[in-house]
Amino acid sequence: MDAVTERDDEHTRDEALEKIRWELTALARRARAIAGRAHPDLSLVSYSLLSHLDETGGCRAVDLADYFLLDKSTVSRQIAALERLGLVERHAGSAHARGQRLAPTEAGRELLDEAVRRRHGAITERLRDWSDDDLARFAGYLIRYNAAEE
Repeated sequence: MDAVTERDDEHTRDEALEKIRWELTALARRARAIAGRAHPDLSLVSYSLLSHLDETGGCRAVDLADYFLLDKSTVSRQIAALERLGLVERHAGSAHARGQRLAPTEAGRELLDEAVRRRHGAITERLRDWSDDDLARFAGYLIRYNAAEE
């Protein structure tokens, strides 16, 4: 490959990477909006914590901090907000476990179920004109992207 072609390839790659960065930023904004539509007082962090608690069947605050790589004080504030909204409750830990297990309340699970239904509908609508092959490729690319190490 000659130097001109190599520079053109690098320029094209840089442009593609910039477009990807831009589109991932738009995706992140959309994720924040989803949390706001689920509940007006819910931040993306709170929504993510609640969702993880639901997926795991509950866990300790320290486990949330470790999983999301957040400071314990941040998790504590977010959990306090979720408790005030009646979306999370504390359960006594076992004699061998330190800390209380946090879990979504029935209201928290209902909020998440409704958010998932709405999100599924929005994704289905947004991708309705895509072919099955396009959907499969897109899903594969997302899996590959998310599996890559930071």
